[in-house]
Amino acid sequence: MKRIVASAVLLLMLIPFLRAQQQDAPPSTPEEKEKKMVEYIEKQVEKFSSQLELEYWQEFYADSTLNNNLHAMQDELEKLQKSGVQNVDMYIAVHDKWDEKTYEAFKGFLTPEQWEKYLKGGALREKQARDKRAGLTPEKPSKKKKNKK
Repeated sequence: MKRIVASAVLLLMLIPFLRAQQQDAPPSTPEEKEKKMVEYIEKQVEKFSSQLELEYWQEFYADSTLNNNLHAMQDELEKLQKSGVQNVDMYIAVHDKWDEKTYEAFKGFLTPEQWEKYLKGGALREKQARDKRAGLTPEKPSKKKKNKK
């Protein structure tokens, strides 16, 4: 049962990537793969910048974090693939590891208000799913106490 759920989660994570590949010819050279990765990172930084109203220096940190973590994740996934690993859980674990590092890095440079927007934008839901897969107690959203007068 656990394998079925893990397989379904991996498939859901890969659907946008697979759709993009169906629309475009699959990148056949390392240069084309790198170009696709750079375009994806630029779009993500633009999205975060507009949604979270990032300062210039925060855009730099977001770009650096995504560049480092996504490239490292891609390298690690390629090593697994080249070594013939077929266990879906291992691929999910690698993905989760690098997503967690990105989550922690963003936590370090976003303001509390930006952090709340980031969490509401889907990061909290993803964090809870990672924690659940890892067997941890999922992080709960912070609830602000209202002062009644």
